[in-house]
Amino acid sequence: MLLKFLLNKSLSIFITFIVIISVSFALLRTLPGSPFDEGKFSSPEIEAKMQAKYGLDKPIQEQYFSYIKGIFFKGDLGPSLKYPNRDVNEILFEALPVSLQLGLLAFLVSIFIGMSLGIIAAQTRFKLIENIINQISTFGISMPSFIFAAILIYVLGLQLKILPVALWEGPRYLIMPVLTLSIAPTAYIIRITKSAFKKNQDQVFIRMAQAKGISYFDVLLKHILLNSLIPIITVIGPLFAILITGSFVVEYIFALPGIGKYFVTAFINRDYFLVSGVIVIFSSILLFANTVVDLLIIMIDPKQRPN
Repeated sequence: MLLKFLLNKSLSIFITFIVIISVSFALLRTLPGSPFDEGKFSSPEIEAKMQAKYGLDKPIQEQYFSYIKGIFFKGDLGPSLKYPNRDVNEILFEALPVSLQLGLLAFLVSIFIGMSLGIIAAQTRFKLIENIINQISTFGISMPSFIFAAILIYVLGLQLKILPVALWEGPRYLIMPVLTLSIAPTAYIIRITKSAFKKNQDQVFIRMAQAKGISYFDVLLKHILLNSLIPIITVIGPLFAILITGSFVVEYIFALPGIGKYFVTAFINRDYFLVSGVIVIFSSILLFANTVVDLLIIMIDPKQRPN
């Protein structure tokens, strides 16, 4: 029953979510030092007052249950320890749209280019074209994102001066970050699509469809593509979450005001609540994406439906 599947999935998501929050809470609290042991808080008296203000002087188990209660009953991710008079909800609400926009655009670029080149590589009769696409895929997988970003900045930004190299002031500022973030996912999708198409185009039912006189494009779209979607969709769900959560380095390189900027500085400064808040948001995105993938697979392939 689909209802049973959804209930089991919801329970699994809830347990996973609790585990992620608990582990991140424990790991952050084991970091050496305190958020208030440097700079203007270096005085022991001032540090003690700041610890009391944010409840960090309480027993660890009391801090944990207070944090859990705030998340599930109030939707409150706590105050920022390094951004005075700002809470984590406010910071994430401001920064998340930037990360979502960057990740979504990179996701769409990866899907479109990756699937297109993968299908061409699988269907072409010209070995040269297939080899070129294979080399593109190998290059995308092998090239670290920060190296590719440096190349784009040097060539398109500094030498040709056709694109801005940093900041967030319009659509043109997104081009290089999106290209940088999408290079590796595109390469993986090329390989998965090519492999799935080559496997399915040799199946008996495909040959039977061709023998019946069904046109090439009908066979391609209604038979090969449909039967190749499951392995592609299986990758697409986690890929979406990875592109949203994996943009930290790209955002930092291009000085974008996304969550990556806050996560890096928050981790360095031991801003417990902000780091935990980012983990909570991105864990939610990942769990949601995986759930959507499971539902899509059930819709496409009836054999995968729960009994």
